[in-house]
Amino acid sequence: MKGIIGKKVGMTQVFDEKGNAVPVTVIEAGPCYVTQVRSMDKDGYIGIQLGFSETKPQRMSRGELGHLKRNNLPALRVLREFRIKNGEAEVAEGQEIKADVFAKGERVDVIGTSKGRGFTGTIKRHGFHRQPKTHGQSDRERAPGSVGSTTFPARTFPGQRMAGRSGNDRVTAENLEVIVVDAEKNLLAVRGSVPGANGGIVVVKPARPRRWTSKK
Repeated sequence: MKGIIGKKVGMTQVFDEKGNAVPVTVIEAGPCYVTQVRSMDKDGYIGIQLGFSETKPQRMSRGELGHLKRNNLPALRVLREFRIKNGEAEVAEGQEIKADVFAKGERVDVIGTSKGRGFTGTIKRHGFHRQPKTHGQSDRERAPGSVGSTTFPARTFPGQRMAGRSGNDRVTAENLEVIVVDAEKNLLAVRGSVPGANGGIVVVKPARPRRWTSKK
């Protein structure tokens, strides 16, 4: 099973063998602990639950602490589950998972929560064009324009792109290359950007096969 929970540290650059600057995002990946192993007989599916980020016990409920104390684990504030479609869980409860679960050159998907932008208009949220500044308009320059239909059916269709909350969504950065693996400092550096603000929780998984993924 490959997968780890981490925290986005920030962006920097490293230099490859040819001297080219490579933009990377540094992730504090682990250490994570296997808090539970799901089995087909008991749960109906195979999966692994990981815990990350130690915290004070008084910040957690008794049920959460009891769940972790079954395997003598510390108070962990972040729990995430990784399902296994084919094969078996090759880890045991209480086992520690570090950044070296991935290797340099591997392709990964990084899942995080994008930055929240608040309530935004259609231009910022959907990339709409503004209205003409001339011909007598006074306050319609950034208005979305007509959104309804005519006599029939005389209503606005569901799903119409309009103003609203922007950002703060679950986003996956796909097919990123692992550039640096530092198991001693629990750091991963992946090429490119990762969703969310610095300090946000992210989940790193092996990249799913896609049409543009190399066959190597």
